[in-house]
Amino acid sequence: MPALNIKFIASDMDGTLLNESSQLDPEFYDVYQQLKEKGIIFAAASGRQYASLQTTFAPIKDEMMFIAENGTLVMHKGEELYSCPLDHPTIAKVIQLTRDIDGAYTVLCGKKSAYIETQDPVAIAELSKYYHECQYVDDLLTVEDDFIKVAICHFDSTAEHVYPTMNEQFGHSHQVVVSAKIWLDIMNAEASKGAAIEHLQKTLGFAHEQTMSFGDYFNDVEMLKASYHSYAVENAHPEVKQYARFSAPSNNESGVLKVIKDTLL
Repeated sequence: MPALNIKFIASDMDGTLLNESSQLDPEFYDVYQQLKEKGIIFAAASGRQYASLQTTFAPIKDEMMFIAENGTLVMHKGEELYSCPLDHPTIAKVIQLTRDIDGAYTVLCGKKSAYIETQDPVAIAELSKYYHECQYVDDLLTVEDDFIKVAICHFDSTAEHVYPTMNEQFGHSHQVVVSAKIWLDIMNAEASKGAAIEHLQKTLGFAHEQTMSFGDYFNDVEMLKASYHSYAVENAHPEVKQYARFSAPSNNESGVLKVIKDTLL
């Protein structure tokens, strides 16, 4: 097989690069170094918070690229390359609507921190997996920050209990994305992992054909579309697989690393 002319790789985290225990394969760092030596940029593209991603990739956090909060914030070497803010009237309405949904928990995502108004220990345990910088406040409507996303958690399925309400209210004007079984994100209409990658293609000078990406869920669809070398891992949602040109082994088989090694290294 002739060597592919890849300049940029983006991989989703949960369900894709990380295994079912949310762990990173230790071999990742060796693969990352080999990519770096070839001049290939690797970015973690996740619904996770920037601070959370920095923790996961602590040994290389000061050099790695992060497409955080489902594409609403791109950071590289501590510098903001791109952001897509969310307007305050929408935020207020989302917060108020979510308060009326039994079992739903709101995370208000700002550039400085995430904010919650629940003290439920089960909810906090789940939220803390993805938001390492997180503050409890009495009233989310009073918080001041530059907001990029509102995330909603519902342990019984956001697709069933949250999406119908939020899509009816905001589907015509904003991104309303089921990002995992228990998570849903509301973002600027222009925001997505794909939009962030397209911005990087223009500003960093690599092409659609030089872009490789890996994903497993609906928040990865635009990213897959933005990449010619698009891979859905074997454990991906069946509907998401139709948007990928290629398939990779599952996250528990380190499918992302296997594809990279087989095709590029």
